[in-house]
Amino acid sequence: MTDKNYEILEHIAVLSENASGWKKELTLTKWFDNEPKYDIRDWSSDYSKCGKGITLSNEEMNVFMECKSKLEEL
Repeated sequence: MTDKNYEILEHIAVLSENASGWKKELTLTKWFDNEPKYDIRDWSSDYSKCGKGITLSNEEMNVFMECKSKLEEL
């Protein structure tokens, strides 16, 4: 893929990896010319292909982290 519509700015964590080398990662990614967002999705080993995923704004990530804290209290 020569014209990428994304730029991974930061690799934050590898959540899992399957036998074919695809990794589910949490990254900070800039899609097209938009503001960077937190992104959770599967990536091929060379990052040329990706699966469906979710993106979270800074505000959404903060809410997500609050939920995580609440789950730890259970």
